[in-house]
Amino acid sequence: MNLYRSARAVAGASGDDAIDWRSAADAAKAATDPGSLDLTPGESEAYARDVRDARDAVRTVSGVEFDVPDTVEIQNRHHWIDANVATFERVMSSLETHTGTFPGVARTINTGTMTVLLSFLGRNVLGQYDPLLLADAPANDHALYFVRPNILNAAAKLDVDADRFRRWIAFHEVTHAAEFGAAPWLSNHLETRMEDGIARLSEGSFDREAFRDLDAAMTVVEGYAELLMDHAFDDEYEDLRRKLDERRQGRGPLQKLLRRLLGLGLKERQYQRGKNFFEHVVTVRDLETASLVWEGPENLPSHDELDAPGTWIRRVDRR
Repeated sequence: MNLYRSARAVAGASGDDAIDWRSAADAAKAATDPGSLDLTPGESEAYARDVRDARDAVRTVSGVEFDVPDTVEIQNRHHWIDANVATFERVMSSLETHTGTFPGVARTINTGTMTVLLSFLGRNVLGQYDPLLLADAPANDHALYFVRPNILNAAAKLDVDADRFRRWIAFHEVTHAAEFGAAPWLSNHLETRMEDGIARLSEGSFDREAFRDLDAAMTVVEGYAELLMDHAFDDEYEDLRRKLDERRQGRGPLQKLLRRLLGLGLKERQYQRGKNFFEHVVTVRDLETASLVWEGPENLPSHDELDAPGTWIRRVDRR
């Protein structure tokens, strides 16, 4: 890690945009140890096997025909930063940012803030299914990333078997591939609601409904993934979830602040809220009924229905 190089990259932020993305990426990498990508014999095949096994198991329990992304990468932290800086730029470029009287100063501050966020995520993301939202790419283009040094580091800190932990991460990310495979309309739906909300923000107003719809959709995405994990993963994993939650709760004040700024606390709430919704649906009906959420955007539960799953069942169940 070279904090001096990181500071120089931020200080050299330039261009006409509110954030110098190249400088942010360079600074984040300068402040972040990339970690090792020296794979042990057979480790690369183990990742591939975990993904294949997850695909087959999720296909079986969900009844959904889907495939895993063509792009499956074992990354270090610098690779993850490079792969995601474009995503951040696509989202942020939709927001008309006013840099004020001293645009160079504002640009430097914005670039520094993004540097901190990219560096934090680069050190903590374990795996990622990336549907490449807002990208100028084919609708079925997507990617799957595993940040090997973070997986090994987390497994060591949690005192769990690294192979089992890696396999759990693979299954979780493949469940997201199944969701987007089951619902070809999902990417466009999320993009539209995101763009609507950001457009209104750029006009100085807040589109509450757009963000409520986006939150509800992401709650369904996270909750259904947990449902599939319960049925597809070929081992117990409650201890892994519990230890990971305990680790998050034990973070220092700065890390907790960053997690809040990044909305990671919101994501954990989405996991639990979505999981509760689908557990109720499966208990009173079955997995087939739960899968009706993917027939079209009109079948997504509303914000209120997420807390009243019986209302959603009565609305969509044809029995």
